Amino acid sequence: MQLDRRSVAVGSLAVVVAAILFGTLGPVSRLATERAGVDTVGFVTWRALFGALVVGAFVAVRVLGGSSIVGVAALSSRARLSLFVAVLTGIVLNLAIFVAFGRITIALALLGFYTYPALVTAAVILIERRRPDRFELVALAMAMTGMAVVVLGGIDPTTGISVDSLGLGLAFLAAASQAVFVLVSRHGYTRLPNDEAAFAVLGGGFVGFLIVAVIGGSVASVTQPFDSPAAWPYLVVGGILGAGVPTTLYILGIRSIGGVRTGILALIEPVVGAGLAAALLGESLRPIQVAGGALVLGAALLVQRSSVPAGADTPSDGCGDPPTAAATPLV
Repeated sequence: MQLDRRSVAVGSLAVVVAAILFGTLGPVSRLATERAGVDTVGFVTWRALFGALVVGAFVAVRVLGGSSIVGVAALSSRARLSLFVAVLTGIVLNLAIFVAFGRITIALALLGFYTYPALVTAAVILIERRRPDRFELVALAMAMTGMAVVVLGGIDPTTGISVDSLGLGLAFLAAASQAVFVLVSRHGYTRLPNDEAAFAVLGGGFVGFLIVAVIGGSVASVTQPFDSPAAWPYLVVGGILGAGVPTTLYILGIRSIGGVRTGILALIEPVVGAGLAAALLGESLRPIQVAGGALVLGAALLVQRSSVPAGADTPSDGCGDPPTAAATPLV
């Protein structure tokens, strides 16, 4: 099935907006830590909860408008397995990247994590037997180069790069987890509408983080905001703007334009993060980082010249449920 240009435009816009919103997470989490003492486990747990609540509100509005809820129970066993994998990889992704931040420089961790678009492209070629066209390949190279320039350009020459094998490995684990999430979310549970899928991913993440907190003896990290009211604004903003809305849009984008384009457009995220860090945290933004950002934005424009991907909205691997009309709304 060949997608029309309107579907591609809507999907591309959804990924770009999602990347911009995800880009707020770095500054928001930093402010939550510095001004309210919220640590990693507490932040990701409450972010997932508030994200799930806002997406749950989307679902409620849709139902009040006359739409029906599909529900996880209506999925096939293989689709439920795909959804479980998506939830699990989301949990691993968040924990791995935040632990990596504590062991190596943020720049090196981000450099490792944002290799995931290349992993997605390689998987599409190997698994789906679809060779990206020349515009997609050139755009991918441009975007990853620009991302590297933005990230490495922010390194303080006096501190250099701290290399730790475990920290670097965790960054690549986060990249692999994100790549798996993109691949399974494209075809694995398409019968589930975008908002219900996002609710399941975020709600499952919240439960998973609670389990991790209990097993790891970090329950105090989760309850800490009750002793520090200043934390709540950051957690709410992180949940709504950094989880609920962008996760829904991201899933919509993956289903609409496929993993390769999604990965390229998502590289706008570190550009936004660097800009917000400069504006909100007083971090310097060097000219070379601006040039890298321009390269990423140029790649985003170039990929729109690519031929419309065939079958991006229908399962091709037989591992999910056929999409329904309910799977296509924005929220």
